[in-house]
Amino acid sequence: MPLVPMKQILDEAAKGHYGVPHFNVNNMEQAQAIMRGASEVKSPVIIAASRGALKYSDLVFLKNIMMACVEKYPDLPIAVHLDHGNNLESAKTAISLGFTSVMIDGSLKEDGKTPTTYEENVKVTREVVEYAHKFGVTVEGELGTLGGIEDGVGSGQVQLTDPNQVQDFLAKTGVDALAVAIGTSHGVYKFKIKPDPDKNLLAMDVIKQIHKLCPNLHMVMHGSSSVPQEYIDEINQYGGKIPPAFGVPLWAIKEGIAAGVRKINVDTDLRLAATAAIRKFLAQNPDKFDPREYLTPARDAMVKVVKERYIAFGSAGHAQDYKPITLEDAKKFY
Repeated sequence: MPLVPMKQILDEAAKGHYGVPHFNVNNMEQAQAIMRGASEVKSPVIIAASRGALKYSDLVFLKNIMMACVEKYPDLPIAVHLDHGNNLESAKTAISLGFTSVMIDGSLKEDGKTPTTYEENVKVTREVVEYAHKFGVTVEGELGTLGGIEDGVGSGQVQLTDPNQVQDFLAKTGVDALAVAIGTSHGVYKFKIKPDPDKNLLAMDVIKQIHKLCPNLHMVMHGSSSVPQEYIDEINQYGGKIPPAFGVPLWAIKEGIAAGVRKINVDTDLRLAATAAIRKFLAQNPDKFDPREYLTPARDAMVKVVKERYIAFGSAGHAQDYKPITLEDAKKFY
């Protein structure tokens, strides 16, 4: 299958009432793990590059790693997405490289830390939509701010999305998907205590209210790694010193999917799985020094997480449900 606009993947997810995980790519092993997992369970794919990833791996290198995924797995619909673009220029760059989707995080100023006003958010988001849609490229916006900081992005403060602003925001910007703030955070330290169904730490009512007001909106949950305790324990067992950390439980994500969430951003879980595998391998094989030897179990550990998320979010088995469209086809929607 060719590259597809992310809008098609989300539209089909809405028809099937499931969610699709978005995985950030930073290097070759991570990309291979994501695609191997997707291929084994037959899921559509959203792979993304954050500003931190682009800084680490270089734009051209990362772009070609992601495009290699498309070449090697022609039977899977794949969207290549820019995560947390901070201005129109970042979106233009991604589109020029062949990305089929861009996020403009207008909730924060270009420094990625300072919250904007609602009017500023609308203005920059609209600019990106007007540019991207000319190329058939999907646009994700954000309303409200998440807690935590990851890859240099985040105000560290939570400002929940106001459901009563959403219809106005959609009308003024024309975004295809919207990241909503419900109390999740970037990074590993999302909660100090473990979320519980009887005392949910997330504002799930916000998602439900938005879905009621805008039933056709594709909502996005950022900062939604589950931070499996098994990886924290394994890291610490082999020399790590990660304090108690709790992520977004799968049951909470499934509740969000049932209320209209179609894209769920996962990054930290892959980092934890890889780090745990590498620490264990090096501790048990102190004479080893070849990166290929310790990156192999790291890649295998990430595949396990990837497959679990595709299955849990419901996208497994849906890769060949529909005929893929191109960016040229997508232009007709706009």
